[in-house]
Amino acid sequence: MMSLVSAALLTGAGAPTPPPPADDPFVWLEDWTGPRAMQWVEAENEATVAAFQNDPRYAGYYRQALAIASAKDRIAMPMLIHGRVYNFWRDADHPQGVWRYTSEADYATDAPHWTIVLDLDALSKAEGRKWVWKGATVLNPEERLALINLSDGGEDAVTLREFDLETGQFVQGGFDIPKSKQNEGWLDRETILIARDWGEGTMTRSGYPFVVKMLKRGESLSAAKEIYRGEASDQVGTFPLILSDGSGNRAAFLYRGVTFFGNETYLVGTSGVKKLPLPAKSQLQGMVEGQVLIQTSEAWTSGGVTVPSGSLAAVPLKALQSGETLKPQILFAPNARQSIDGVAATKGHVILAINDNVRGRVQVLTPGTAGWTSKPVTLPDNATISIATATDKSDKAYLSVAGFLAPTTLWAMDAADPKPVQVKAMPARFDAAGLVVEQFEATSTDGTKIPYFIVHRKDMKKDGATPTIMTAYGGFEVPMTPSYAAITGKLWLERGNSFVLANIRGGGEFGPAWHEAGLKTKRQIIYDDFAAVAQDIFARKLSSPAKFGIYGGSNGGLLMGVEFNQHPDLWNGVVIQVPLLDMIRYEQIAAGASWVDEYGSVSVPAEKAFLEKISPYANIRKGVHYPTPYIWTTTKDDRVGPQHARKFAARLKDYGIPYHFYEDIAGGHSGDADIEQGARLQAMQMVYFSQQLEGK
Repeated sequence: MMSLVSAALLTGAGAPTPPPPADDPFVWLEDWTGPRAMQWVEAENEATVAAFQNDPRYAGYYRQALAIASAKDRIAMPMLIHGRVYNFWRDADHPQGVWRYTSEADYATDAPHWTIVLDLDALSKAEGRKWVWKGATVLNPEERLALINLSDGGEDAVTLREFDLETGQFVQGGFDIPKSKQNEGWLDRETILIARDWGEGTMTRSGYPFVVKMLKRGESLSAAKEIYRGEASDQVGTFPLILSDGSGNRAAFLYRGVTFFGNETYLVGTSGVKKLPLPAKSQLQGMVEGQVLIQTSEAWTSGGVTVPSGSLAAVPLKALQSGETLKPQILFAPNARQSIDGVAATKGHVILAINDNVRGRVQVLTPGTAGWTSKPVTLPDNATISIATATDKSDKAYLSVAGFLAPTTLWAMDAADPKPVQVKAMPARFDAAGLVVEQFEATSTDGTKIPYFIVHRKDMKKDGATPTIMTAYGGFEVPMTPSYAAITGKLWLERGNSFVLANIRGGGEFGPAWHEAGLKTKRQIIYDDFAAVAQDIFARKLSSPAKFGIYGGSNGGLLMGVEFNQHPDLWNGVVIQVPLLDMIRYEQIAAGASWVDEYGSVSVPAEKAFLEKISPYANIRKGVHYPTPYIWTTTKDDRVGPQHARKFAARLKDYGIPYHFYEDIAGGHSGDADIEQGARLQAMQMVYFSQQLEGK
């Protein structure tokens, strides 16, 4: 879910915290880093580490996972900056990572020579922190200065430091902005727009900033000039966005997240901030030749043109600046089985990646005097295609292509003449010989067909005896598409087991309507979809409940918690990762208040009744035979928070229901503070599935 911005209190900022419910005996575990809660975590961790890391399979799993994660022959994914190829890289020698660059010509070779500009391991050692890379905001058009986003241990809250890409040094006396959840944009070389925690009354209940200020080089934060203020009641916050193009056009915008999916868009001008007549469910995706690209998640009628939901359209920047009636040009409108997966502007073109029945396609869109034209790009089929990087300084771009059994490849392309050439290929990390990928459809409770992929051995007996793990997400219009999961392949598929990816509603596989079908009180259909896929698999005898495990994280962790409660007979293994589980109090924990648009609110009676019905924490029952779950989270998760996982495990323990709980001290919401942590979490999870589905 959204990573936006602040180290606000877990209960939110600027709003009184309701008293904890009298019937919640484990509310004390919501004390994020309180000594009593952390003592409980330490004891639970000790038991789970013993259960998994003492398993004779663990050492091999960890070694294999770490080797894959740290392999030096991985593809160094590119960032095009100032005529160079930059890359952020982790390996065994650099577990926290280095930011480095090479020339475009050298990058095309098998063994590029890299120049390191920032070493996070060395910086962490020198400063006594565990700095985690959270990206960089580069100043256009010079592309020499950058604001580096550094997280202490993996939190969403970051410190900003100005960095000179030419000297490879932090700028002496430059921008150096202390920790907060914050978003920033370069207005010019001497000025940034920044939204952050400015003090009491400047953060929404969900812990995001709603005040944007203009900060000059050399100024203290207290001297920054306020340019816009949202409302403390906004579900998310307000954030700056700078768009520029290869023709020299440049403009500053603000997003005000009134709700998670509904925002107001503002243009920042010399005379102040002006609200734009854009739909609430839309996003600015770039600009080319003065045309601003807008992706919609609702139908939009303006100037006699109706842009369908899920489309990409363009309007002139000059029209936004002048205030004239907008007449959008539709660049792409999806059919019922399509959705937009990525948009990138080059100097004179737009690269559009789409999902077509959960398979990747790419088009190049070009503005012209007679309107826009579209040209399809030929790339491998039955794969996920992502835009790895593009730049408005040229028409160069790189595309990433991957499938369940096809290792990731990288393709270079000139958008002016789109004939992609493969320039990199990741070696196979597991033996895929004899494995096949099939796509089936299950029928949900309302008759809707729910597609899913299953990877299995071609000679697998259809007797229900194959250990199988399945995942899904089902929320926030996020699509789940085929990818090369090397560690799953090595630790699971190589042993003859199967893997399933379910494309349930709530996600973005088929555009906004697929997502909106499961919003708020309609959410039960998402959980029905997931169960229907499992039942379809069992009907085909591809697996059986005794051999079937499921896993998911964040919103997918909520999905796992619901399925654990509603269908304990369908699974023999459930991994619940960095989850939401207490849906009665989720609005009071970490950034929970920002997700009311997705889940509903206990302040609305009908929504409260539904949340009470599906909340995993509230619906554990004594005397029910549940599969033993594995719940893991991280202390540094300041987005969902570890409180949900802790309370769920504590209630299981109170009811005498077996479980495993593990809380990693670092890693944030994504659990990736360094490569060792990722390998450890993967290995422990695979030991759990081996114990549950393959036998002790």
